[in-house]
Amino acid sequence: MKNLFYKTRIKFGIAVPCFLLLCACQPVQPSFDTVHVVEKLVIDERSVPIYPRKAALTTDTARRFALDLPKRCQVDWDNQRVLSVLPEEHVEIVRLDVGGALPEFNVENYSFEKLLVKDVLEKLLDGTNIRVIEKESLPDKISGTIRSGNLPDAVELIAKMGRAYYSYDADLKELYIGRRARWLMKMPKDQGVIMALLDAMRGADMRNMLVNWEDRTMQLEGNYQTEREVRQIVADLGAQKYIIAWDIDVYRVYPRTENPIVWMNMLPAFGNKNIKMSIPGVVGRTLVVSPEINTKTLQHFLSQQANVVLISQGTFSVPNGWQSRFDIGQCSREERLETGLIVGATGKFGDYAGMKKIDAKIALRTPAGEIASFSIPSSLGDNYVIIGIPTHSFIEAPETLISPFAELVVFMSPRVISVVRQGEFQAAAPLSGQDLRDFLDE
Repeated sequence: MKNLFYKTRIKFGIAVPCFLLLCACQPVQPSFDTVHVVEKLVIDERSVPIYPRKAALTTDTARRFALDLPKRCQVDWDNQRVLSVLPEEHVEIVRLDVGGALPEFNVENYSFEKLLVKDVLEKLLDGTNIRVIEKESLPDKISGTIRSGNLPDAVELIAKMGRAYYSYDADLKELYIGRRARWLMKMPKDQGVIMALLDAMRGADMRNMLVNWEDRTMQLEGNYQTEREVRQIVADLGAQKYIIAWDIDVYRVYPRTENPIVWMNMLPAFGNKNIKMSIPGVVGRTLVVSPEINTKTLQHFLSQQANVVLISQGTFSVPNGWQSRFDIGQCSREERLETGLIVGATGKFGDYAGMKKIDAKIALRTPAGEIASFSIPSSLGDNYVIIGIPTHSFIEAPETLISPFAELVVFMSPRVISVVRQGEFQAAAPLSGQDLRDFLDE
């Protein structure tokens, strides 16, 4: 028995290694991960994405950041005032970086003929220890005579003749001259007036503006022409006493069928009396409508024929007679084809052939140029509906999935803000009804 057990153990000991060897020799089924090949790069679930290097430019979301957007990009359509009255407030403009005071030297019988500004000042300061330093080239040549006065007045006059600015460093005895300067504007407390000033400056293509909403001040930088326009805007706001504002909704409309929107259906839907004017443009058409046609009733009418998507909403304003603009992309709900669209507006409220009207010009522009413009005389309380602007106007690709009958619809509601003297201000502003009619008849 002992020998038999020994032989059996030997056989078992030989069998185990053979069994392990056979197992090792069996083919193993490999387990593969899902692998994708994109542009000769092998990408699997453990791959790190590789992006092309971008230029050092401000990202779109950072570029669009602005503190005034929450104030600009929403409209309370349920509490809209077509006429508001505000008390007049003083707007002060102060130049920054003027440096120290120049010495009070007397200047008499000083003449110059076709000289550069720097040469005129160097000749004036000859014999003093003050150096003239030109920050940038001032190529204009000036001529004139100063009969009598002091040095600060003479330098100020010479700088103005050359459309230049100066600052003086009393410690270094250096007089700096250049084309550009900075100013601080102390603005009124009312947000509507502030927005009107900002929009008028944006409409005049001024961009270097820094607004401190906490202390109601604005810093701006520019040249002699910039200062003239800013002071003219402020002067006009104080003299003409009106601000025109527009509240705006922008829609993209998708017809539910292979047919365009039938706009003539507005006549039986709202009645002939509620559609006052029809103004054609090179592209599109503007309807001047009564308050009966507002954002709610217009959307209800459109929803019977199409899907309506609100692209952008906001408000912009301008002193009477000036130009302003509303950038669709600033207040866009998301990135869309139409975000490059600009609605430009110039408006004046006052006498129009013996009647009080808002005489406005509305233009639709893109980076590629103007799409359409409309001259619109309207009464206070009327609204504008711009129709017939094809969505395909904003598509650059040769083909698209968007229906050729999709179109842009712009709803605009103008308002007037009357700025009155402090002694004439009344808290109860005429907003509607007989009070509004009496105001318009004055």
